[in-house]
Amino acid sequence: MSRAEARTRAARLVAGFEAAGATPVETPILQPAGTLLDLYGEDIRARAFVTHDPLRGEMMLRPDFTVPVVQMHMANGKGEARYTYSGEVFRAQDGLSDRPTEYLQVGYELFGGNDPARADAEVFSRIAAALADLDLRPVTGDIGILMAAVAGLRTSSPRTAALMRHIWRPRRFRALMDRYGGRTKPPPSRVALLDTADPLADAPPPLGKRSRAEIETRIAVLKADAEEPPLSEDQIALIDAILNVRETAPNALAALRDIAVDLPEIVPATDRLAARLDALGAAGTDVDALDFEASFGRTSMEYYDGFVFGFSAEARPDLPPVATGGRYDALTAILGGTAVPAVGGVIRPELLLALEAGS
Repeated sequence: MSRAEARTRAARLVAGFEAAGATPVETPILQPAGTLLDLYGEDIRARAFVTHDPLRGEMMLRPDFTVPVVQMHMANGKGEARYTYSGEVFRAQDGLSDRPTEYLQVGYELFGGNDPARADAEVFSRIAAALADLDLRPVTGDIGILMAAVAGLRTSSPRTAALMRHIWRPRRFRALMDRYGGRTKPPPSRVALLDTADPLADAPPPLGKRSRAEIETRIAVLKADAEEPPLSEDQIALIDAILNVRETAPNALAALRDIAVDLPEIVPATDRLAARLDALGAAGTDVDALDFEASFGRTSMEYYDGFVFGFSAEARPDLPPVATGGRYDALTAILGGTAVPAVGGVIRPELLLALEAGS
């Protein structure tokens, strides 16, 4: 498969989205690193290519299109709009991965509108139609349900904020849940630190980037957290029950409704899921056969805050998803100051060609 073939397939996908009413747009390949670091923290450095411009400062090769497309939309009116695009994105891989570090993405994004469920269904249906010739398994999820559940936990604001921050890092999230629930104990060094009346009494002047005041503030935060009562086993069990939901969509909705009896904070999110399933059915999706996984999207979709979806080839588990997408309303507020309903998805044309060629 040549790059020219991939670009030809990408152009066909874009043409299909244009025919559906999307406006083609382009974004710079070099993006200001500051925006992405503010959004994702220093973790993004491990999966992005960073360079330095003498005038613009730190820059990154475009890791995806969503952030620059949101910035463009929020700067140009914030009304209802549909966009499509095609171009390279760049993702650093770990030393043991043979996955490409540069590949094409084609996207379809929908901003605005008064019916989020219908917009979710539209984007999902457009992506599904573009992939209709392939035998792919669609999976859906909803990050908003887990976020609502975490927000409803009976614990301190700092603990809630920490769990929210690590929803997209399952191992760290689990470690925090176990610690806050008293299932694991803090390391001895931390216990000794917190048991000392003045941990900095005999300490030398700080040599690192943190000032003494910052260190003292951090110690105070750790002490306050150590005095918090543990999360109850019932609360932890409810979070685990949500994370373990993996059913066809109607059965998943029923399971989540059952959980909502003991965790009413997720009722609005489950209502949104029900409305979305109705809209998907009206748009032609076989909802009874559609899979739903409550944990879907937690490792690679950290700007999504609601509906998420992906299409994968079950016969090729070595390949990443051919298409992914979801809802990212909160991102528009962060980047534009005002929350605007937004949902979109991307397709990787090289993977389409690889599956069609049987390679």
